[in-house]
Amino acid sequence: MTNKKNSVEKKFFAVNNDNWGHKWGYRDSEFLLNKDGSVSMTGNRYELCGFDMPDFIPYVEEMLDMTVDVDDVLPEVDNKPVVEAQINQAFTDAIKATFAEDRYSFGDAERLMHSAGQTTDEIYNVVFAKIDKVADMAFYIESEDEAKKLIELAIEHDVCLIPYGGGTSVSNALQIPQFETRMVVAVDTRRMDKIESIDVENRRVVVQAGILGGKLEELLEAEGLTVGHEPDSIELSTLGGWISTNASGMKKNRYGNIEDIVENVTMITPNGVVEQVNPITRASIGVSSQNMLLGSEGNFGIITKATLKVHTLPESSDYNSALFHDWETGVAFMYELSKSGAVPASARLMDNAQFRFGQALNAKPSGLKVWIKKLEKFVVLNVKKFDPYKMVVTSFKLEGSKDEVDLQQKTIKRLTNKYNGMVGGSENGKKGYNLTFAIAYIRDFMTRYRIIGETMETSVPWSKVHEVCEAATNKINELHKKHNIPGKPYISYRVPQIYHTGVCIYFMFAMSIKGVKNPIEVFNSIEYAMREAIMEAGGSISHHHGVGKLRKDFMKGTLSPASIEMLKQVKTGHDPKNIFGVANNVFFE
Repeated sequence: MTNKKNSVEKKFFAVNNDNWGHKWGYRDSEFLLNKDGSVSMTGNRYELCGFDMPDFIPYVEEMLDMTVDVDDVLPEVDNKPVVEAQINQAFTDAIKATFAEDRYSFGDAERLMHSAGQTTDEIYNVVFAKIDKVADMAFYIESEDEAKKLIELAIEHDVCLIPYGGGTSVSNALQIPQFETRMVVAVDTRRMDKIESIDVENRRVVVQAGILGGKLEELLEAEGLTVGHEPDSIELSTLGGWISTNASGMKKNRYGNIEDIVENVTMITPNGVVEQVNPITRASIGVSSQNMLLGSEGNFGIITKATLKVHTLPESSDYNSALFHDWETGVAFMYELSKSGAVPASARLMDNAQFRFGQALNAKPSGLKVWIKKLEKFVVLNVKKFDPYKMVVTSFKLEGSKDEVDLQQKTIKRLTNKYNGMVGGSENGKKGYNLTFAIAYIRDFMTRYRIIGETMETSVPWSKVHEVCEAATNKINELHKKHNIPGKPYISYRVPQIYHTGVCIYFMFAMSIKGVKNPIEVFNSIEYAMREAIMEAGGSISHHHGVGKLRKDFMKGTLSPASIEMLKQVKTGHDPKNIFGVANNVFFE
């Protein structure tokens, strides 16, 4: 009995002492407001940890034209209300007769945890208010056979299954559909987190879909290998989630996006196992079902494993950065870099607002560093004549052979000089690259003080970059004024990915909600209108976040009616009882 209990205690559960739960990240990491007005980050996971940031709050107050009231903290709901579970008794009896008790949970905390992702409205409602629709059971699969049996029971008893990976969705994809009347079971895949095989000669690895990105890279690194897919959420998101959202990583210039990395996917559906018999290097085999699994968003079945391309760890790795006088010049630099044939693994351009935000996250210099900072500032502003309210910054992560990295560094320097910029060096580049991993914690910190924010991304042709940025900025300013929201809205943007035909633009925006009635409704309406403006100006529905339910209305402007009907017929033919009723994308209807 003791051994069984210890075994159960070692099993992964979403509600645990390591993660914040509904909020982002790990419990040992959070931003805190100190008595002297500075901000610090706890723990030691990130480069922002362990020092005070005196310029953080002044930056926020300047950008939002408001004063942060340290005594006005939004109260979190301690005993979060959870609606009573709707139980299909026959299904529940069958589950109990078939599976060990540690495979499932009816606990309120587990049910609530599996009923939302990481969009601002979801987190706000869970943490500070309530959500009306909650999963009725959380189920943890540990093998493909268990996935098959669970689906069989769901078909027999007409139960809705919703696949769940790391819970990092920012598209409302994990929300339980309000119109769903059946018992809903969230199927957590994170116990399926093993590397099944490594084929070094053919440079392939077979990995279970529930593995977290950080763990995958850690295990591969021990073998001298890497997949190279590094999204902002790598610590918390799963392989299955990357595939189901058609994800992108920061180092895609070298390793590709997820569709370039995956050679085979296994999905268990109500109609059987969908996969290629073997991974294929490249073949002409007609219409490939594999392509439908990328971006499937939980609508067809449960992804259980995938075959990925694997690389030896790079011989050389480095960072760099560069300053440019304004956004237009920075975009021109990125355009030419995209044609250079020596593009770093990661190349990102941040606008002035994000550049100044990065500066606000610095520690106050002391000793010799004070004079060094003063000298650097003098050179940038007085010698190079940069305007602190127009200048932009690029950051680079370089990987490859020594010759490749040397060529990339020379290319960065040559093009920076051509566009009258200034090389910023490795230290600044590393900070700019790693800052991404801590950004989501800032959202949760600012929400306490009644400031809410969100991110959105889009892919844009090179010719439309400025038009799309202007459209999003104009729309948020217009609606902020229309709704009489206090202060000013915050909006910034960056180019994190460059392509042959265009770029990804990643927007960050925020606003004070102090005194605003129905703040989430207002915020969501503004975000919706911004997405509409972005698409009217030439942007896409999404670059890597996916569609989910948040952007479902825009699909009719993305796919032709016949394309949408084809997808629906595939869904109906393969899942006639709609067992996978998550209702994302075109399947919401």
